[in-house]
Amino acid sequence: MHNFETPPVDLEAGALTVRRTLQRVEGELVWGEPKSQGARRTVPLPGPPAALWEHRRRQLEERLALGEAWRETGLVFTSSMGTPLEPRRVHRLLQRLLQQAGLRSARFRDPRHTAASFLLALGVHPRVAMETLGRSQVSLTMDTYSHVLPALQREAAERLRELLGG
Repeated sequence: MHNFETPPVDLEAGALTVRRTLQRVEGELVWGEPKSQGARRTVPLPGPPAALWEHRRRQLEERLALGEAWRETGLVFTSSMGTPLEPRRVHRLLQRLLQQAGLRSARFRDPRHTAASFLLALGVHPRVAMETLGRSQVSLTMDTYSHVLPALQREAAERLRELLGG
């Protein structure tokens, strides 16, 4: 198990750093390298991370209660023992939470797509969205999230109309 030199989430700075991946290989969860250099990144967290501070407090209580049994991984979200969360279990939890909220089923990566769509719809520059998402190319980002473009094109046309005094 890899121990991080510094935590992947810096609550003081309000930033998340992606340095490693965790994936299943031949039935085992193993640490790996991100797919590209661009996937290694630091992303600012939106707003004050109050929920993460509360999570860290609860996690410290669990760590103290377990003592030597706690397995330090440097991860933010872990099992009650400090080990990585089982992906299948996370998927089932996500499905249950979505159902309780009256929402449709979603894949675990779907919130990333939602975030990308929101960033582009808010007018965030595509290169910034690409870097935030850890994508390797602006064109790939724009192709993947091109469904957002019609709204952006309408907004651009409206801004031009206003600029031209129309």
